[in-house]
Amino acid sequence: MPNKPPRICAHPGCRELTHGRYCERHKSEADKHYNRHHRDRTAQTFYESPEWRRLRLMKLGRDPFCEECRRSGAITKATVVDHINPVRQGGEKLNLDNLQSLCASCHSKKSATEGSRWGPR
Repeated sequence: MPNKPPRICAHPGCRELTHGRYCERHKSEADKHYNRHHRDRTAQTFYESPEWRRLRLMKLGRDPFCEECRRSGAITKATVVDHINPVRQGGEKLNLDNLQSLCASCHSKKSATEGSRWGPR
């Protein structure tokens, strides 16, 4: 299956081509802005903890490809470890059975339907 052609970064004035919404430089800035102004402080502390970082690397080592894409027959490198049952809704934080490896696109879709980053739909 062919990849989509790259598009221009969504950051005003940036002309870099990217396959996501932002180029690498501006994606980092957008994530930092979200973490600084919108992310729950308790969640931020958890995602910066050594326990989470170790578990995340373990999960990506065991399942290096996106589990959602694999279900639809595609093979995409996983870059995100996601809680299947969100922690805010009672999901276990450090349980491997509650984690899945996802690509950024699938994680964004799941987050949007849950309303976790951009508010409820």
